[in-house]
Amino acid sequence: QVQLVESGGGLVQPGGSLRLSCAASGSIFAINAMGWYRQAPGKQRELVADISSGNNTNYHESVKGRFTISRDHAKNTVYLQMNSLKPDDTTGYYCNALITGGWSKPSYYYWGQGTKVTVSL
Repeated sequence: QVQLVESGGGLVQPGGSLRLSCAASGSIFAINAMGWYRQAPGKQRELVADISSGNNTNYHESVKGRFTISRDHAKNTVYLQMNSLKPDDTTGYYCNALITGGWSKPSYYYWGQGTKVTVSL
């Protein structure tokens, strides 16, 4: 059993910053890619940023230069530093991780429960 627990969402004014965290726990042999997605009501979930096991990163065009993804391999944790936040960034953010449960076992994608980010005056 694997759990992803997110934290760090909240209310912030335009131009402000937030840092999201997502910690993976449970039966973990290896964590491959980790990432953050967001989904507004009535819209498809979209990739915000992801980071490979080798720390290669990928960002949605709309967050480049504002958001930074990083991970602490020892803590099985991924972070999303969000700066210069805009009202359009308001939505739920979801952590995702590709995790292998044991030697020679298949890898599966897991999701966190989501954390709400609201950017407003």
